[in-house]
Amino acid sequence: MAQQFPEIEQKHRDFIERQHMFFTATATDASRVNISPRSTDALRVLDANTVAYLDLTGSGNETAAHLRADGRMTIMLCAVEGAPLILRLYGRGRTHAVGSDAYEKLLTDAYDGVAPLGARQIVRLDVDLVQTSCGFGVPFFEYAGERDTMARWAEAKGEDGLVAYRLEKNTHSIDGLPTGLLDDKDAAD
Repeated sequence: MAQQFPEIEQKHRDFIERQHMFFTATATDASRVNISPRSTDALRVLDANTVAYLDLTGSGNETAAHLRADGRMTIMLCAVEGAPLILRLYGRGRTHAVGSDAYEKLLTDAYDGVAPLGARQIVRLDVDLVQTSCGFGVPFFEYAGERDTMARWAEAKGEDGLVAYRLEKNTHSIDGLPTGLLDDKDAAD
């Protein structure tokens, strides 16, 4: 039932564009496995072997720490309406911190130069394998809309409050791995 592809084909792009949520998975040999849900509003297919997403400030920064230490990453999307399908993008990822040259270029090229308040990095995945599988066991759900909680939280914190929060909560993983958030902006890319 599973099929593998060397790149993101048009049918995969079409599927990605119809979804409202995706999951990222990262780990290192010595860390916990991290899985995070994200809105596809932030996800962009850059080319047949590259995707990126604009990452907002969160309660942790496991993805950045794992990518810095190991680099392996999987993005998964699954249909919760319509025909069943699971799509996984496997590859190696890296983060581009706010203010770095790579961040600014991706922000301009993929996001029309606009980042929401609270943006902390863009995560880029170089895809070396695309896999689809049946998704027969994924239940149906109806999309009700995006939550505005993150935007309201970021507005209440303000830019200075967000910087302070990231310094307190986003510089190391729960396993103590550095996220690179405090590194020189261009050196982290």
